[in-house]
Amino acid sequence: MSRPDAALAEALAAGTPIPRDAEGPVFAEPWQAQAFALVVALQNRGVFSADEWAQALGGEIREALANGGCRDGSDYYERWCEALEHLLIEKGLASQTSVDARAAAWERAAEATPHGKPILLENDPQAQH
Repeated sequence: MSRPDAALAEALAAGTPIPRDAEGPVFAEPWQAQAFALVVALQNRGVFSADEWAQALGGEIREALANGGCRDGSDYYERWCEALEHLLIEKGLASQTSVDARAAAWERAAEATPHGKPILLENDPQAQH
């Protein structure tokens, strides 16, 4: 994945502890880059504004910290995903039921995937093939 432009990365970060180096955001895992890219794409399509994103992400981080979450930023992209889920639900683009069902499907797929193999949603034993 190519790095997003610096101005967009700055707007998305909005003062939060985004893991970064001199070139921009860095990702410890591929799913983090995918989550980042999804937010960038949705913002570019006008699904939500930079201000809406900053409010949603900031709220998730504040809530996590208030509930004993990591203060070192190691759970940053988990908050990123929670903010995205909540925004999509708020915008009527997803329901809590559909989000929960998809998360459960990924969990089942992970449990059914042999060690060392990529986790694919189609590995969910309950998937309709």
